[in-house]
Amino acid sequence: MQTMKKVLRNIIPVAIFSLFVLPLAAHAASRTMVYGMSGSDVRAMQGTLIADGYLSPGSNTGYFGSLTLAAVKKFQCDQNIVCSGSSYGIVGPHTQAALASGTVSGSTAGTSSSPGSTGGTGSSPGTQPSTLGGALTPAATGKFEISGWVPSWRAATATADTAQHLSQLTSIMPFGYHVNTDGQVVDTDNVESGPWPAFIAAARTQGVRVVPSIEWGNGEAEQAILSDSTARVALEDQIANLAKQNNYDGVDIDFEAKKADTINYFSTFLKGLYQRMGNKWLYCTIEARQPLEDRYLPGATIPSDATDYANDYAALNKYCDRVEIMAYDQGTIDLRLDAARSAPYAPVADLGWVSDLINLAAQSISRNKLVVGVPTYGYEYSVTPQGNGGFEYSVLWPFNPAYGTQIASQLGITPTRTSADEIGFVYNPSALQNAAPTGTDSTQTQQSTNPANSTVKNQGSQVDTTQPFNYVTWSDAKAIQDKVQLAHQLGIRGVAVFSLGGAEDPAMWNVLK
Repeated sequence: MQTMKKVLRNIIPVAIFSLFVLPLAAHAASRTMVYGMSGSDVRAMQGTLIADGYLSPGSNTGYFGSLTLAAVKKFQCDQNIVCSGSSYGIVGPHTQAALASGTVSGSTAGTSSSPGSTGGTGSSPGTQPSTLGGALTPAATGKFEISGWVPSWRAATATADTAQHLSQLTSIMPFGYHVNTDGQVVDTDNVESGPWPAFIAAARTQGVRVVPSIEWGNGEAEQAILSDSTARVALEDQIANLAKQNNYDGVDIDFEAKKADTINYFSTFLKGLYQRMGNKWLYCTIEARQPLEDRYLPGATIPSDATDYANDYAALNKYCDRVEIMAYDQGTIDLRLDAARSAPYAPVADLGWVSDLINLAAQSISRNKLVVGVPTYGYEYSVTPQGNGGFEYSVLWPFNPAYGTQIASQLGITPTRTSADEIGFVYNPSALQNAAPTGTDSTQTQQSTNPANSTVKNQGSQVDTTQPFNYVTWSDAKAIQDKVQLAHQLGIRGVAVFSLGGAEDPAMWNVLK
């Protein structure tokens, strides 16, 4: 799916990046900022530049781009810090000190120029839920729903396999349509040809909703199109007409990588689309939002922009018939669970993490509408012990379950339950050469929140911590069953599987109920 979405083909190892998962405040006060960086410290710097007249209101995006670079250079020249040379435009200690001496140092000046106050037609998003403990909406009533995304990159296999299990499903979300940078909806994956028409016809005969996904993952383009009323209305018309002309039961809006500044415009888009859809379904697929308790350890300083969100939960609740939370690609982003679980720990989706995501959303979104996304794939990591309970996890690639069982078989290893209650194992990488996934099969993740490289501390270890090792973990039928049972326990509408199509643990179909 996602766009924002990172596509990781399991025939091509992904590049490994260096990104340390630490509370932002641990480095925000002192790191040197340069063109291309992003973060709360960049946003604070931009706020000061806005207050001092060097940047236009609304430019505090948190990204150090060309406009910010020009503003920094002008500020440095005006303050007689530097006006040429290699340090020109670099926000080091001297420039930071000059910025800090201003009257609005560290502020978020310019945030009053959010879409809602500069001509945006959406209403203010108000207070967004950020912590657990609030009252939940009433539990869902009626039939528990089971849905799933059907991948275009495995169209023939996916449609053939899913067709055998349509009686278990409430809806299917075929991939898919995409929105291009001009705001035009295109049938990139040929969902109107090939094996799709016959598959869609079979779904209709069994009363399964056909709700194709419309994907978009370009934050700049989303902001440009959705903030332009003419372009936004045209997009709403395109999507509504697409659903009606093809006799779809609805559409699944999967707009990812949106900026926080886009929040009101996106809400306005959903409102307009909802009005145009008539009696057709509007599904909304959104990135997982973690509660602050999971993002920061006790005592950590929480940045001022920590609750700047791109999705207004109140608007989603108002205009979306189903809100599907992409509760996967956890990796090491939950610092609380990182510290509580034993190594190796970098799950696709820990049950405790998923529970927190849903309980946070259920404070604002009706549980009659909430659907939890359930993964069917896994990740392989290269893990390096750092001492004192620390481990560096580097993503090698995502994979479908057959890859994990194949490697285990080659090495004579029996996979076991991990501390996240997924299935997995560790092995010495020197024992298996050329272990990268091979063949034509592939998988794709819906979101890119899972860091490619991170260092965390775990609570003890299940393995030898003296040498580097590879860690393989995936979501098998037992892990999927746990998510289904959790959805029942949390009283939400249902689950949506990512993805259907033959590459998942075949026992999955026995637990989807």
